[in-house]
Amino acid sequence: MRALLVVNPAATTTSARTRDVLIHALASEMKLEAVTTEYRGHARDLGRQAAESKDIDLVVALGGDGTVNEVVNGLLHHGPDPERLPRLAVVPGGSTNVFARALGLPNDAVEATGALLDALREERERTIGLGLAAGTPGTEDEAVPSRWFTFCAGLGFDAGVIGRVEQQRERGRRSTHALYLRQAVRQFLDEPHRRHGTITLERPGADPVTDLVLSIICNTSPWTFLGNRPVYASPKASFDTGLDVLGLSRMSTPAVARYATQLLTSSPERGPHGKHAVSLHDLTDFTLHSKAPLPLQMDGDHLGLRTSVTFTGVRRALRVIV
Repeated sequence: MRALLVVNPAATTTSARTRDVLIHALASEMKLEAVTTEYRGHARDLGRQAAESKDIDLVVALGGDGTVNEVVNGLLHHGPDPERLPRLAVVPGGSTNVFARALGLPNDAVEATGALLDALREERERTIGLGLAAGTPGTEDEAVPSRWFTFCAGLGFDAGVIGRVEQQRERGRRSTHALYLRQAVRQFLDEPHRRHGTITLERPGADPVTDLVLSIICNTSPWTFLGNRPVYASPKASFDTGLDVLGLSRMSTPAVARYATQLLTSSPERGPHGKHAVSLHDLTDFTLHSKAPLPLQMDGDHLGLRTSVTFTGVRRALRVIV
């Protein structure tokens, strides 16, 4: 087996020595080429090269969710073709590693490498669905390139929080759960649309859902983790179905306290619910329009401001080692 290992040297939970051990372990079982990323988007370029190559069987992403997202977008540059494209494997090296943990992998890089090698020997893999977001035709965002996401996207409040976190990280702050919580409070206090939402969700064959302040799109469950605690925004979301959406139409202080508590106590059986919460399951195609430009995030990566995004749930998009 020929494999490409894409290594993010800035991965927050793996040292250079740990990465060397992991590379040695993988190289003992396959013909391995390890490449360290050197710039933003490098992992995407490497994934595309692997997809266009005729002799790469497996791409291993060693890093956090951002690295995985880039690799996936490179692999799917020409569209999904699970039987032809190289398989994907993940060794978690970020601070949260939602995608890897949603696949059932250990959160420790060394343990995950052992699990990966066992899965390869036992030929364990699955074909998963992914989300695709693109600028909506006929709007000012129609020229925005399409982009795949593995576990979640968001337009509005949560994307604003992620944008704030990225600003803090650029100033040298470490990515911690406490940092996310602090920025969430600041985003809430500064949120100009929390009482009158600007987002409308449109989907074929159904009435539009209007005046949303927050919209979280999930491709799997859980939505994220706080330490070792899973958080379920859309408990029914799955790699085997379309996309799920959680929308909130009010973010007053009492409403935020209620829904934050529901998120923190959510379970695989129940997520946020109530008069101002909208939960939609297994959507294939829908569009989010906003009356004002709002931040967009995918897989925890802030992508700037958008006024209209069209989402597609693509079943059986990519083979992954589990």
